[in-house]
Amino acid sequence: MKKPFDLNRHVTRLLMNEPFFAAISRHVEKRASTAIPTAAVKVNEETATFEMLYNPAFFEKLPDKHKAGVLKHEFYHLLLEHVTGRKPDKVAASPKKYFKLWNYATDLAINSHLVGELPEACCFPGEGPFAEYPKGQASEWYFEALLKDEDFNGEGEGEGESGEGEGEEGEGQGGEASPGGSGGQPGQGGEGNDPGEGNQPGAGGGEKGEDGEEKENSSGIGEDGILDDHSQWEQDDNSTVKEIARERLKEAVKKAMEEGAKNGFGSCSQGVRQAVTESLLTTKVCWRKLLASFVKRSQRASKNSTVKKINRRYAYIHPGRKVNRQAQLVIAIDQSGSVGDGMLAAFFTELEKLAKFAEFTVIPFDTKVDDKKAFVWKKGSRRKWERVLSGGTSFEPVREWVDNPRSRGKEWQGKTYDGVLVLTDMEAPKPKAQRTCQRAWVTTEYYARRPYFKPDKRDRLVAIDD
Repeated sequence: MKKPFDLNRHVTRLLMNEPFFAAISRHVEKRASTAIPTAAVKVNEETATFEMLYNPAFFEKLPDKHKAGVLKHEFYHLLLEHVTGRKPDKVAASPKKYFKLWNYATDLAINSHLVGELPEACCFPGEGPFAEYPKGQASEWYFEALLKDEDFNGEGEGEGESGEGEGEEGEGQGGEASPGGSGGQPGQGGEGNDPGEGNQPGAGGGEKGEDGEEKENSSGIGEDGILDDHSQWEQDDNSTVKEIARERLKEAVKKAMEEGAKNGFGSCSQGVRQAVTESLLTTKVCWRKLLASFVKRSQRASKNSTVKKINRRYAYIHPGRKVNRQAQLVIAIDQSGSVGDGMLAAFFTELEKLAKFAEFTVIPFDTKVDDKKAFVWKKGSRRKWERVLSGGTSFEPVREWVDNPRSRGKEWQGKTYDGVLVLTDMEAPKPKAQRTCQRAWVTTEYYARRPYFKPDKRDRLVAIDD
């Protein structure tokens, strides 16, 4: 008896020339299932890990280039956060009405990058009913275009009639990931959530021949051209699980980026990598969380006696001790010539946000630290930005100033710090590791995506709006 196709045995060979996707693949469990006609990717609700379900019969009959293409298609759904909750407000508010259009939109965005790598029955921008749609747009763009398209704007209204098609493997039946959620034939408007509907993606519906008779669709992909099953995304609504999964995805992407930097990115384009990096690896500054992290990891704490707190060891004999942790921060502002006035103003705007709940020391620098122009920014105060330097850029003077009190002017020699935040365009050689405290690099999104150097593992890289 012939053994069913086992995708796990072939993944390494299929992704031999795709180091980036191969690294992503290692974080996705592949599990055979005849409950779906083609493939699906989802978050496991119990473990918050990623799973790819695949129909062995569907995969086995595909040529290798299409097997690899389907794998990459599923991984793109992960990378672009379709699985972990990315969706337009309309879809979130009215999933039954708009979810099918979102299905089309996500596949059109992904398949733009996989032309020639997927079965012809799949939906592609510039082809078939999407002939007027350009390649290379984001899912949200395609969604808005579909909303305005008269051939599609009735999708998902829930008033159409269900079909009677039969599935090849699952006979149109729902299962671990019901194929019904991926949408029906354009313009028919059925919800597609009930098992057994003939217009479900991959449900075995064939193409029409010239004589009007249905001919076999060798790809196994349904008439609508949706490659895989998306219904699980609509059903899963556990925000905690998805948040955990997203954090795991971040780690997977970090490792994949490292793998790609060493061995090449294969077919993953610079544009996709940039979008993924911007979304997953570049975070907006949340000053409260950053400060909390500095405090949590710091070993220093100011302790004050208080009679309001009971001493655990000598109750009612000695006063207790109140621990008041407040991060002692130094903010280094890059004022080199490469930092324009607009960026400098943006840095000061961010510091105004920080000053709402913290006090910190500000030091300007270019190739040196000018601590004569340094000042303490008092909590709750506001300051106008000003340029005091305009030379080249070196981060070593900042590192030395923070680590070595003797390198400072007399006014600043007695201070110790829990953390240093360097506001910069990062256009200078990488400095040595900070010895005495933690360090974070704060820059704009543009430079965070294109750093001149890779920060140390213990450092953080956060971005502000351009």
